[in-house]
Amino acid sequence: MSVNGDAAVPARASETPARASATRAAGNGTRTARGYAPGRTLSLRVEFVRQFRRRRTMAMFGLLLALPWVLVVAFQFGPGPGGQGTSSLRMSDLATQGGLNFAAFALSVSTSFLLVVAVALFCGDTVASEASWSSLRYLLAAPVPRDRLLRQKLIVAMGYSAAAVTVLPLMALLAGTIAFGWNDIQVPGTGETIPAADVLPRFAVVVGYALVSQLVVASVAFLLSVGTDSPLGAVGGAVGLVIVSSILQAVEALGSIREFLPTFWNTAWLDALAPEPDYSGMIKGVAVSVTYSVILIAFAFRRFRAKDVVS
Repeated sequence: MSVNGDAAVPARASETPARASATRAAGNGTRTARGYAPGRTLSLRVEFVRQFRRRRTMAMFGLLLALPWVLVVAFQFGPGPGGQGTSSLRMSDLATQGGLNFAAFALSVSTSFLLVVAVALFCGDTVASEASWSSLRYLLAAPVPRDRLLRQKLIVAMGYSAAAVTVLPLMALLAGTIAFGWNDIQVPGTGETIPAADVLPRFAVVVGYALVSQLVVASVAFLLSVGTDSPLGAVGGAVGLVIVSSILQAVEALGSIREFLPTFWNTAWLDALAPEPDYSGMIKGVAVSVTYSVILIAFAFRRFRAKDVVS
């Protein structure tokens, strides 16, 4: 019999060393089961596969991949641009001038709503859906540590969000190149031409910025997902935030306060495609998005640690 403090734990001769060690650990007050390792619970591979097999994931990626081809058909069969002068050329008027122009147009019309919905869906549905299915309590009883569960969910949700934001402009670039050729890009408004080789690296920066600008949507959706068992409520709340921010952005009486709105710098990436690129607006947008997202995700972790997942 081994004695540790006030706990006495008998060690039988038939016990293996591993079992005796686990028994002594129980006597020491440690509630770790034999063979249990917190760092091996809920692996990223398992969570990625679980989320990929869900119908909402396949449906959303199917929509994102199909949209560029729908736009190609619309431009092919729709009437051509009117007789505006070169000084009034809009991005939609130049969409058929080449693959890069078409990809820029597809990104501009999707960042304000479609990509917002996609990111909100992946980040707002991840924890709330587990709560609505009553499987969240069983995951924690497995036991999966709360911080680890939330971290794994967040990594997977951000991964699918990044894929959603990236796959749309890449598919648009492919569809536009096949349909309209690989030509130099024309700048909206002036119609100036920039060599495609010079614009392609900037386009990669544009896609990266579009991803960073969606961090606020992802963080709000994730925070709401932690506090509710209604996935639709979490997704709708994040989308509603973007709508309210866009409305306030149009109120010029707010002055410089508008620069702190999460959607104010969303279109700053257009400056990167100008003949003389300007990245100052994008830098400010990155600072605002990262600041908001860090604060919101910290609140999500703090709230989940104290959340009653049984009720």
